[in-house]
Amino acid sequence: MAGLWNWSAAGLIEPERVRNALAGALEAPVVALPSGVPGALLCDVYHVGGDFPTLIDVFLAPGNVAEATIASAVAVRLGAALLLPDDSLDPSRYVLAEPNGSLGVVHVDEEETDDGVERRRARPCAAEGPRPGELPARNAPSCACV
Repeated sequence: MAGLWNWSAAGLIEPERVRNALAGALEAPVVALPSGVPGALLCDVYHVGGDFPTLIDVFLAPGNVAEATIASAVAVRLGAALLLPDDSLDPSRYVLAEPNGSLGVVHVDEEETDDGVERRRARPCAAEGPRPGELPARNAPSCACV
């Protein structure tokens, strides 16, 4: 177990449904915070406004699988698009995992609120750059397609 994943899902999705989809994709137990289940991934799900109002935080995420691969599988199970951070330094750029399993790069508008970050207006990124899951080239220019 290694890291932290932060995703946003399109639509209001119940926390138990998110945890079940994640457990199915990882073939591992996923529980709500706090939990005393040894070896389980911890998953916090809460709601804000915007086009991607379900925020998903996965603690102790496995380091042996690609985050985009699991996000894609969860998007298919939920039937909802998921946003996850890409590896660029552009704060408005995300990987979009579609309900059909495809991955693409998009830009979104973000607004900080008391409840959390609201994300709106996802639009395709037209710039050449790394594919989802790839690291950007050294000294690569930032995306200018916003």
